[in-house]
Amino acid sequence: MEPRLFTIYKEQVIPELKKKFDVKNALAIPKLQKIVVNMGVGEAIQDIKLLETAQRVLETISGQKTMVCRSKLAISNFKLRKGLPIGCKVTLRREKMYEFLDRFVNICLPRIRDFNGVSRNSFDRQGNYSVGISDQSIFPEIETGAIQRAQGMDVTMVFDGGSKEINFELLRLLGMPFAKS
Repeated sequence: MEPRLFTIYKEQVIPELKKKFDVKNALAIPKLQKIVVNMGVGEAIQDIKLLETAQRVLETISGQKTMVCRSKLAISNFKLRKGLPIGCKVTLRREKMYEFLDRFVNICLPRIRDFNGVSRNSFDRQGNYSVGISDQSIFPEIETGAIQRAQGMDVTMVFDGGSKEINFELLRLLGMPFAKS
């Protein structure tokens, strides 16, 4: 079965973007290529169990096996050696990506205390959008009683082209609650 957000993208977002930006071909409209969810666990240098907990949480949230990120450099001031595990990430594509984005936009973001919308200025030069979350307990899959410590994460939405303006409008039409400027 096709994800709800992908159906909205095909039936509502593409025609709206074609009309607004005067694009003739629907294939010229940018589309979401992947979503990367990243958790940096710097304290894993002293206690590896923190990284294992972060991996379990990220696997529960995404429904996919995580990849451990290791340090590329040795930095003596941080007691960091090359090759030590310092975080984990997961890359979502296709159906899982649209299902995650649907849950993230419609369920998780409204659960943030004093939420006024996400920043409009978090686009990079290529038009990709990143948002940082300070606590993983906004996801309904996570049991709040089982959380030992608050762990943040970064969610990056990667588009296959398009400018910041078109990608902003695409996310807005998919339901992303942007803050008033």
